[in-house]
Amino acid sequence: MFKKLHDDGAARVTVTIDGQAVQVPAGETVAAAALIHGLQPFRTSAVSGAPRAPFCMMGVCFDCLVEIDGTPNRQACQVRVAEGMAIRRQDGAGETAP
Repeated sequence: MFKKLHDDGAARVTVTIDGQAVQVPAGETVAAAALIHGLQPFRTSAVSGAPRAPFCMMGVCFDCLVEIDGTPNRQACQVRVAEGMAIRRQDGAGETAP
């Protein structure tokens, strides 16, 4: 289980994770914020439908792809949270409608 070692009293922002409003430390990555709030899995594989979640936390594996503010295929470990951000799980390739 992902657990933050300490809370340094940083300012907080409100984001929504799969429609639920949560408070997270400002400056945290989307991946860390989502893991702290129990988002598992982050997405499903486009090939097999297998559940996927962050693995490397440094932008190499692409297992943390999520939809952020309506844009699919964003690497959650590479994006910092922002006030009002909407984060959603991603199914498959996360293609947008034409």
